[in-house]
Amino acid sequence: MEQLINYITSKISLSPEAKDYIYSISKKRIVEKGAVLIREGQKVNKIFFVTEGCLSSYCTDEVGREHTLQFAIKNWWISDYIAIYTNERSKLTVESLKKSQVIEFSTQGLEDLLIKFPEFEVFQRNNLERHLVSLQKRILNQLQLSASERYDVFVQQYPDIELFTPNYHIASYLGITQESLSRIRVERAKK
Repeated sequence: MEQLINYITSKISLSPEAKDYIYSISKKRIVEKGAVLIREGQKVNKIFFVTEGCLSSYCTDEVGREHTLQFAIKNWWISDYIAIYTNERSKLTVESLKKSQVIEFSTQGLEDLLIKFPEFEVFQRNNLERHLVSLQKRILNQLQLSASERYDVFVQQYPDIELFTPNYHIASYLGITQESLSRIRVERAKK
């Protein structure tokens, strides 16, 4: 929990009361590899802050192919925000790709935090802006960069993720086949 508080206080000042309230509405969890935190089709009322490990969010199409939307590593937040903000059932599954440590919040707890401690709104807005920027960069990369260039950006953003992430997650995140991913890696090894 201290890691979360340190992360927040590196961005904004928090009163002791706000810190205590954050402790009261959050729960530290150890999540085993393969554990599903949010399942496609369920109601979503949780948001997770990753302190260690890696989670991914993905959707499954009508023929059963998974399409990875996001990886969440240390100091990243993850949930199905569409489901939360539109009050729909989840379109995404959030799964732990390796043994991870997360801090779990209820969406209501975070809403109450914003009301009781308005200084937290700046932090929350900055998180949402960072998330939006990340998604827009990803969309632009998909539209403008070659598969090889997208892979280079991915490796820079997530330097060690390949050690524990299945190839199909990485390939689907990059919008390429596993075979294309293998070819790109072979080309990189030759250089």
